[in-house]
Amino acid sequence: MDLLTYKETDGLRLGVRTAAGVLDVGAAAEKLTASPHTAAPATLQQLFDGGDTALASLQSLVNEAEGDRSLFKEEAGLTLGPCVPNPGKIICIGLNYRRHAEETNMPIPAYPILFNKFANALAAHGEDVPLPRSSEKIDYEAELAIVIGKTAKYVGKDEALDYVFGYCTANDLSARDLQSRTSQWLAGKSCDKFAPLGPYLVTRDEVANPNDLAISCKVNGELRQNSNTSDMIFNCEEIVSYISQCMTLEPGDVILTGTPEGVVLGYPPEKQVYLQHGDVVTIEIQRLGALTNRMVTE
Repeated sequence: MDLLTYKETDGLRLGVRTAAGVLDVGAAAEKLTASPHTAAPATLQQLFDGGDTALASLQSLVNEAEGDRSLFKEEAGLTLGPCVPNPGKIICIGLNYRRHAEETNMPIPAYPILFNKFANALAAHGEDVPLPRSSEKIDYEAELAIVIGKTAKYVGKDEALDYVFGYCTANDLSARDLQSRTSQWLAGKSCDKFAPLGPYLVTRDEVANPNDLAISCKVNGELRQNSNTSDMIFNCEEIVSYISQCMTLEPGDVILTGTPEGVVLGYPPEKQVYLQHGDVVTIEIQRLGALTNRMVTE
């Protein structure tokens, strides 16, 4: 199932992308009042909290709505929100692609490198991203994002993916000059709208193997990153398991799993041209869709 959020006058609404268009979940639940649908989640957080029962109810609602055109919207006419609009935590993994570590002359980490972003960093597909006045070196980073579906604490690698709700495309935008001022990367990673997510949150059952997905980044149509999640040093199972040893993961938490080679930071200094006003960045991951944002002067 491909889930998304979109903006209406009353706030963000939950939608399901289908061949017929985007199902307005709230409108469908109100109109289709048969008992299986009364518990259909109206928001993404309700879906996370309701677990498999809520997901099954939502699928039932989608099936029942087929044929009623009044319940579907044209995706092109929607203003999307972040596909996960209210994560409790945004946890990021640094230097998690072998060739990216090599291009930046950094040692291969023995353990996943954890840092974080906050809610101010969230942005949607199609949303402009402001280039902060405090930085002159804004970089793109194509990333696979894991979205947690069940509370996870001390889970083993063999069961870790059972705790995943789904996956989405992300851009871990980074202000390299702010990032490199200290040993802690936070300042360069948590600028406003530096974590675009979307356009879709794709449920786990639709992704056969998250550790074997094509991933790419284009800037103004020019291919900059072109890799596969199979190059990750720590795969999705290892990441979820490791973080759960450090802290409790809750439904709706987002994990950004690292970026492949091809970032501006990896170029020789004389060839480093960082993002500028008007640049359009598109991150695309196999099965998960393409996430596009335009950079604008703050």
